[in-house]
Amino acid sequence: MKTRIKTTNLTLTPEIQDYLDKKMEAIYKLIDPNDTSVSCQVELGRTSNHHKSGDVFMAEINLRMGGKDFRVVSEQETLLAAMDEAKDEILREIKGYKSKQITLVRRGGAAIKNIVKGIGNVGGNIGGRIRKLRRRG
Repeated sequence: MKTRIKTTNLTLTPEIQDYLDKKMEAIYKLIDPNDTSVSCQVELGRTSNHHKSGDVFMAEINLRMGGKDFRVVSEQETLLAAMDEAKDEILREIKGYKSKQITLVRRGGAAIKNIVKGIGNVGGNIGGRIRKLRRRG
């Protein structure tokens, strides 16, 4: 997966690049390396040059994975804190999405199991069970 990096009102130093690469490794662990449809854009920047209480830095991560878009924006007093917060938030979103997908697969498997049980049950109310499963979703 290739990550595109954009900077606004700041220059991308090697130290910032290394720190960002370390943070992105945690995200890459949750993504299938064989999936070529995954794209990631990161924007780092200073929101204003003349903020009242000093500089305010912004880190934004846009990730497209499996037809789903994930977007996180973080504003902090330091660039590193903004990157940390954005990374933590996107990890939380990806983990939630993956656990939801696993739950849906398990529910589908349970529904199939119930249908098979109903078919094997001679004289059972198969139609009623199927309607009940359809209502559950």
